[in-house]
Amino acid sequence: MRGMKVFALAAGLALVVTGCASVPKADVDAAKAAIEAASAADAGEYAADALKAAQDAQAALDAELKAQEGKFFASYDKAKELAAAAKAAGEKAVADAATGKDKAKADATTAIGEAKALLAEAQALLEKAPKGKGAAQDIEVMKTDLATAGTTITDAEGALTAAKFLDAKAKAEAAKTAASTVKTAVEAAMAAKKK
Repeated sequence: MRGMKVFALAAGLALVVTGCASVPKADVDAAKAAIEAASAADAGEYAADALKAAQDAQAALDAELKAQEGKFFASYDKAKELAAAAKAAGEKAVADAATGKDKAKADATTAIGEAKALLAEAQALLEKAPKGKGAAQDIEVMKTDLATAGTTITDAEGALTAAKFLDAKAKAEAAKTAASTVKTAVEAAMAAKKK
C-alpha cells in the first residue's frame, strides 16, 4: 500500500512538472524578427498603419508572456497564438511597405516629370512676357523663382536616386507650385495687355 502511495505521489509530481509549460521561444523570436524586418523595410514611412498593428500585436504578446511569468501553472497557448498573430502582422507590414515604396517611387517620378514640363512651359512663357513699365523687376523675380524651382527639381531627382521617395515627391510638388505660380502670373499679364 505504501508503495502505491509513493507511486501516486511520483505520478502526481510528474504531472505538475509537465504542467509547467515553457515559453514558446521559437514562436516569440519569429514574431520579433518579423517586426524588426518591418522596421528595417521602412514600414514606418511607407506602411505606418501596418507597422503600428504589428507593434500592437507584439505588445499584446509581451503582456501575455509577462502575465504567465509568475504563474505556477503557466499556460503558453494564448502566447503561441499571439506570437503567430504578431509574426503575421510583421510580415504584412513588410509587404505593405514594399507596396507603399513602389507607389511612392512612381508618384515621385510622375511629379518630377510634371514639374519639369511645367517649368519648361513657365520659362517659355516668361520669354514672351509683356515688358512694359515696372515689368522688368517682376520678370527678374519670376526668373529667380523659376531658377529656384529648377534647383528644387534637381534636389528631387537626387532624393529619388537616394530612394527617399516621399521627400522627392514633396520637392517636385513644391517646384510644380512655383512654376505654376509664375505661369499663371505671366498668363494674367498677357491677358491684361491684350485688353
